[in-house]
Amino acid sequence: MNTYTREPAVAGAFYPADMDTLKSEVNHLLAETKTTSATMPKAIIVPHAGYIYSGPVAAPAYHTLIEYKDQIKRVVLLGPSHRVAVNGLALSSATYFATPLGNIPIDQQAVSMLANQRGIEVIEQAHLYEHSLEVHLPFLQTVLGDFQLVPIVVGEAPPELVATVLEELLTDDSTICVTSTDLSHFHDYTTAQKLDTATSKSIVELDYKKIGYEDACGRNPLNGLLYWAKMHHYKVTQLDVRNSGDTSGSKDRVVGYGSYLVN
Repeated sequence: MNTYTREPAVAGAFYPADMDTLKSEVNHLLAETKTTSATMPKAIIVPHAGYIYSGPVAAPAYHTLIEYKDQIKRVVLLGPSHRVAVNGLALSSATYFATPLGNIPIDQQAVSMLANQRGIEVIEQAHLYEHSLEVHLPFLQTVLGDFQLVPIVVGEAPPELVATVLEELLTDDSTICVTSTDLSHFHDYTTAQKLDTATSKSIVELDYKKIGYEDACGRNPLNGLLYWAKMHHYKVTQLDVRNSGDTSGSKDRVVGYGSYLVN
């Protein structure tokens, strides 16, 4: 396995490249919400657009983790592949992922264990410009401080494969899963609201079979998480569902965002 630091690919495009500006923006987003959870979430589902668009929707889910920061030592981060065709799940051989806020150590032991399994391999190119993972890192750094990361790009993969990974990694209360997905894309405001309301209903009801690629760009990691949650009789709670027409920009062609707790 190679040893190197994975430098940030999205700073400036999806979040500020300057450390102080980034820190200020994340803290501001978190300060705008007071959402808490009576029990530590086993997972959160959060969107992955630029902070100006999806940051206000993601922040409530991240805010729930603050009171559990001393308990959470590892994060399994699942996101869809936007640039590279992946058959199965793609791992990174990096030792650290870097953001302007510092380096996040990768759980090398977990990566080594997963890399030997069918349908899972190290594909560095899949991580190179994958914003569905990287936009979450500054939130996690701000909320949790020190933790280890298991970043996984989910390509064409059945829910059962994703659930198998979660079954192996979410074995105690020191590990949580962050699943990255946006909702509908490029509909008018009213149509997007209707579509995203239906998708959110399916998410809350753990009805993963009803969620298609047109409903959520992170459909594969999302459906895998919901499959796993259903296995363990967890509940999903909707925190916020909006779109880019609500947060920033035109209402002609919007992207939907939702945040949810799994516990």
